[in-house]
Amino acid sequence: MSTAPAKKVVVFDYGFGNVRSAERALAHVGADVEITGDYDKAMNADGLLVPGVGAFAACMKGLREARGDWVIGRRLSGGRPVMGICVGMQILFSRGIEHGVETEGLDEWPGTVGPLKADVVPHMGWNTVQAPEGTRLFDGLPADARYYFVHSYAVRDWELEVGNPNMRAPQVTWATHGEPFVAAVENGPLWATQFHPEKSGDAGAQLLSNWTKTL
Repeated sequence: MSTAPAKKVVVFDYGFGNVRSAERALAHVGADVEITGDYDKAMNADGLLVPGVGAFAACMKGLREARGDWVIGRRLSGGRPVMGICVGMQILFSRGIEHGVETEGLDEWPGTVGPLKADVVPHMGWNTVQAPEGTRLFDGLPADARYYFVHSYAVRDWELEVGNPNMRAPQVTWATHGEPFVAAVENGPLWATQFHPEKSGDAGAQLLSNWTKTL
């Protein structure tokens, strides 16, 4: 009995992200993983994972220098899966504002990444989320599952409006730390999480498995 080949996933290496943790987590759920900043390999993989840690502006600078903005844009224009994690999710929005400095993002979704308003910042540790009904990203995961967050900035307002009733609206997942913020988005071939699934134990492994099964 033959088995289907493992899905090829590139963890895009542009200098900002926990690439080794992501590699191990994806390999654990059966993906054929490569860490690379190579344009052609990133374009041709079944799935592209874009990690991100640190400042929004620095991540955008590194991504553009590595032509990651072109890779992401061209993959999405062809309906090819991309997943962003942490700042790798934040840069998918229109702009980020840190310490009063505004930086242009990839503008895949309208919205602003700004500082979290909470008594304790950064938001560091385990938290639950409120996922929408029917989400594939959180399929099979209990409502009280906990995920690992490390961030001081977030998207606090979802601004995208879908005017065409024949189009599937993005499925937006929320979490709360001081105030509600966007914790994950599932939007056609583009998925993203503010938390770190690669550091979220069994729940994170299930989520990454859900993604690779769609590739």
